[in-house]
Amino acid sequence: MRKNLGPPPEVMDIKALAQYLGMGRSKIYNLIRQKKIPASRIGRQYRFSKPLVDQWLKEQLITQPTEPQMGLFRTPGK
Repeated sequence: MRKNLGPPPEVMDIKALAQYLGMGRSKIYNLIRQKKIPASRIGRQYRFSKPLVDQWLKEQLITQPTEPQMGLFRTPGK
């Protein structure tokens, strides 16, 4: 596999996206078929916009930043 030579490009192909996300190309093709990842098709090739992929990743979070928790005990008079 190719070593990372710098920041990912703004527009990536399948190979670059697989390296960026750390997953296999077949998984990316499955996500495309299921229309679960933002992709553009140019002829027979797919291209991915890094800002859109980054936004998609944020939307896929299964853990959210911790919200302030309500105290267990209320202070009298409040």
